[in-house]
Amino acid sequence: MTKQERATRTRDALIKSAAREFDRHGYALAKLSAISSGAGVSPGALHFHFENKAAVAGAVEGAACTALRRTARIVYGQRSNALQNLADTSHALARLLRDDIVVRAGFRLSCADDARTELNLRQEWQSCVQQRLAEAADEGLLAPGLGRRQDLARTIVAATIGLEALWRDNGEWLAPKTVTGLWRTLLPMLAGPEVLAGLDPSGTAVIVTTPAPVG
Repeated sequence: MTKQERATRTRDALIKSAAREFDRHGYALAKLSAISSGAGVSPGALHFHFENKAAVAGAVEGAACTALRRTARIVYGQRSNALQNLADTSHALARLLRDDIVVRAGFRLSCADDARTELNLRQEWQSCVQQRLAEAADEGLLAPGLGRRQDLARTIVAATIGLEALWRDNGEWLAPKTVTGLWRTLLPMLAGPEVLAGLDPSGTAVIVTTPAPVG
């Protein structure tokens, strides 16, 4: 193994260890000593790769952002229409939050006031929702008489992001059946009867999720 390969592996191990620490304790209470210990390296090795805790948090969030964007692109490429894609993307997001510690920690960090990271993954999700609703309008999928798309987007974001917050106390909140139930409620409000008949609230995209890339 080359020196560069060892350095990459060490950095990856630190990011994964940091994700566990941030997910368990939050940014303020996370300890650099626990992160280095969890990665099986010395504190000096951690500081070789990251200047401080904020830099570690930024790396975790960056890896999570990369995974979320990649998954959204995959789902978008499989879409049948904009509303179905929106439901499919939310299912993929829920799956990542359930199964990938780096994504889960990065999502939490990006929304924490004390972390002060540059990214905000909730805002990115809101932008995605707004874009899909605009596409749905262009495709003639939205039911007549709906309110402003901005208000619709906020409602969808609040409902979907609320599942992530509730999941921390009860894992059922991000279960597929919960996300399906959410869209079973939302889709009849968004789509006309003809469009609704062709939509599947349980999701149609086939996504093979892999751990968030680090490094």
